[in-house]
Amino acid sequence: MNNLYKNVKNINIPDNALDILNKLSEAGFEAYIVGGCVRDSLLGREPMDWDITTNAHPLEVKKLFKRTIDTGIKHGTVTVMKGQEGYEVTTYRVDGDYKDHRHPESVTFTPMLREDLRRRDFTINAMAWNPDKGLVDEFGGIDDLNAGIIRCVGDPMERFDEDALRILRALRFSAQLGYDIEEDTARAAKTLSDTLQRVSAERIQTELIKIMTSDRPTRLLEGRELGINKVILPELDEAIACDQNTPHHQWNVGEHSLRAAETIRNDKILRLSMLLHDIGKPSCKTTDEAGIDHFKGHAEVGAEMANNILRRLKMDNASIKKICLLVRYHDIMMKTEPTDKLVRKMLSVIGPENLDDLISVKKADVSAQSSYMQEEKLLGIERLKDKALEIIERGDALCLADLAVKGADLIEAGIKPGKEMGDCLKAMLADVLNTPSHNTREYLLRHIKNYL
Repeated sequence: MNNLYKNVKNINIPDNALDILNKLSEAGFEAYIVGGCVRDSLLGREPMDWDITTNAHPLEVKKLFKRTIDTGIKHGTVTVMKGQEGYEVTTYRVDGDYKDHRHPESVTFTPMLREDLRRRDFTINAMAWNPDKGLVDEFGGIDDLNAGIIRCVGDPMERFDEDALRILRALRFSAQLGYDIEEDTARAAKTLSDTLQRVSAERIQTELIKIMTSDRPTRLLEGRELGINKVILPELDEAIACDQNTPHHQWNVGEHSLRAAETIRNDKILRLSMLLHDIGKPSCKTTDEAGIDHFKGHAEVGAEMANNILRRLKMDNASIKKICLLVRYHDIMMKTEPTDKLVRKMLSVIGPENLDDLISVKKADVSAQSSYMQEEKLLGIERLKDKALEIIERGDALCLADLAVKGADLIEAGIKPGKEMGDCLKAMLADVLNTPSHNTREYLLRHIKNYL
């Protein structure tokens, strides 16, 4: 760990945020940047947001700035607009009871910065800074940054009982920063993990995506030990518990999936595809007389499971469709020679626009397997890719829109619009996928009776 000093004076904050601090200070108020932006600045990371805390009350903040938005004025938050950018300015506050394990019933403004900092989740997020005072670190955040530790502010049972989402956030920060969760904090998370059931699917989805798009998605393995997975993704726990006694694998299904995710490009769709690509294996597992495990049909089962999981997490429809496609076909043509005919049919099913992502998924899958035949598999994937690109460049028909005849041609030939026409076009496409030279208007119309 880098050594970080408590007398930090050189945090480089945006001019707009500095202007807000200065204006509040000139009006006689205290004002600090606070939370994640301080943490990330100390770590040399680029903060996503610059949040400001002050002893000025919301109406006092609004009087000082021309353009403000009442983001959460009842809870003390006003967004100050600087051009197109917004900066949340929140009054020092003390939270009331958290009866729903998510939100305080009420907030009370306080003149003391320490009281505001002590209500925050983790020590590394409970630091404040301004150019005059430097770093305010009342709860050992700088020490925990140096030690690489995620630790709750105060009593972890109280912090997690107040807001169950903090349990998942602890794992997320562990994945993003590569830090260990402190022992008492981990124990409290495990004790209260069931309270995650009260967190909305949307918030769980957001945190899960942040874990999966971090540098360490394999930290979800710790989610099982903490009791987190059984609430947010029980299917992953089943995958982690599912061994793979086969020369092709060296890890259980869950660890293989997470290691595969760690190797693929950092993209939400691709990372979630790897997380779920083998999710159907536990329910498809059989063991032969030699003790070797098999998982026939797991891709199809996995695609259905992935659809159910992602809908449960309130994922958007476009993402669900793409992820399920990649899960369903991640194993396609792994045991067959990539002939023109087979590759055309594959491209027709997946769509040429998805080829690059499918190839990435296949490579990540193989890279997280054992060394057994690994080189041969990777070479096979490259041959498949080369053949597919050759077919695409050649312009072979791969979908109905590529056919040399259209609906109007079939109507002219006496085919009724509707199911009859649809079935005819599908039969034509099946023909030209096998024999591209048949894709001419003359040939298709001359042999139209063969397609009915």
